[in-house]
Amino acid sequence: MTTPHPEPKDRIYRSPAGLIGGVLLLAIACWLGIDALVSGHGRTPWLALAGLILVVPAVAAFTLRPAVYANQDRLRVRNPFRVVVLPWGEIASLRSGFSNEAVTKAGAKFQLWSVPVSLRGRKKAARREAKAAAEAAGAQRGGRSGALGFGGGLGGFGGGMGAGSGMRGGAVPAGPTRAESDQIMADLRELLEAREQAESAQGEVTVRWAYEVIGPVVAGAVLLAILLATG
Repeated sequence: MTTPHPEPKDRIYRSPAGLIGGVLLLAIACWLGIDALVSGHGRTPWLALAGLILVVPAVAAFTLRPAVYANQDRLRVRNPFRVVVLPWGEIASLRSGFSNEAVTKAGAKFQLWSVPVSLRGRKKAARREAKAAAEAAGAQRGGRSGALGFGGGLGGFGGGMGAGSGMRGGAVPAGPTRAESDQIMADLRELLEAREQAESAQGEVTVRWAYEVIGPVVAGAVLLAILLATG
């Protein structure tokens, strides 16, 4: 009797800023909407109800819902209104520009909503990298000057100073510093390179529309439009 292979575990990537912003927006929308429902008069409760039906799923779709799931076989992208399953063997590249995208071998492009590009994060990472490089260069110069200054007359003391400076230089991070979203894309590219030829990572790209999100949004928009048109 053969034991079934366990399902590969997913790495999950989500946007912390999106989650926090979504929770705050939903709290404000619910507070205002429920207050209008309870204390409003005339058409106000109906307008508030239609607004809640429209706003709550729309906000959740763009903030709480997006996520990227990656395992050894495939990349699953959950965007606001679609869920896309991409076997590694069908992905041609993972691109980063003003947005992060997965490009299939057939030429289709799918944006990774939960891994947004942060230009501010890239600038901060570049500054950190430049600072680390400057500190490393300064530590190396200090080590050389220490060895030159004390090596002639006090050989043992000079050797000690050189070793100490080397320790300070070694404390500076040597690897490149990246923005969080760029690091996530680099990890996904490594996984793509490692698994794109694997037999279990082959298959077809599937796209499913999230009707459980689209339905309430459309219903709320239609109801709100009717109320405003008949007002």
